Amino acid sequence: MPRYKDEPVAVRVYTVCDESKYLIVRNVPSLGCGEELKNLFESYGPVEECKPMDAEDCEPYTDVFFIKFSQVSNARFSKRKLDESIFLGNRIQVTYAPQFETLSDTKEKLEVRRREVLSRINSTSGRKESTQAESSLSHKRGHGHASQGSSTTDMVYDHVSSNKDYFPSASMNATVNLVRDKLDKIESSSKGSDSSMASKKPKVDARRRI
Repeated sequence: MPRYKDEPVAVRVYTVCDESKYLIVRNVPSLGCGEELKNLFESYGPVEECKPMDAEDCEPYTDVFFIKFSQVSNARFSKRKLDESIFLGNRIQVTYAPQFETLSDTKEKLEVRRREVLSRINSTSGRKESTQAESSLSHKRGHGHASQGSSTTDMVYDHVSSNKDYFPSASMNATVNLVRDKLDKIESSSKGSDSSMASKKPKVDARRRI
């Protein structure tokens, strides 16, 4: 709740005992709009009862309505969405009314909340287990790739065939073959120049020495 002047912040905490499938709606315009109000709350779940509370004190030209949902979860959702919302020009106030609950209503409410908490705990533990399994699997895969990479780097090739393709891409293999052809031409030309130099006779210096 907002802070007023130097006063501390007012905090209101709802527990499962405070929640209820019974609601009280205040500041509803006195225009005979009970059916419209019921349709508004029915958009959040089945409404079993919606009637005005004539005995309740209220502001002039406004009414107070009593609403009963079939489930507590629907009442909780509608209160969260409609409290302090605008209805036919008025800002309505929606509050829980657990004082209208019977003993069976309270038992049902507590049992529903117990099942909800258990389902949340089970879903959270399941997500944790799946996350741990994925992390361990990725860790094992990382070790496998590392060992495979180390074995590949440790391999030493004594001779590589010039007629074998070592890449999955045809363009890369074509480039490799082109480079090999150029190297072969350079090697053959260098061998030819060496043999021609060896076949030439050495020139005799015929100049007269003094």
